[in-house]
Amino acid sequence: MSKREKLFNTKIKVLRAEKNLTQEDLAIDLGINRSTILEIERGTFNPSLKLAFSIAKYFNRSIDEIFEKVEEE
Repeated sequence: MSKREKLFNTKIKVLRAEKNLTQEDLAIDLGINRSTILEIERGTFNPSLKLAFSIAKYFNRSIDEIFEKVEEE
């Protein structure tokens, strides 16, 4: 089993901690699976633009404040 390539960095885990939310709590609030939150936090799942906007709105932040593209080497 190969490790998935990291696509971006995210601040979702920190933002969740600030609100005392579990991955499950956030997933329920956004109407998605907990495993999706896990993969987004790892930076291995590229969320749709719609989902990225939903996450940004949920935390009252801009997409750029939450997601940062990993620079290719």
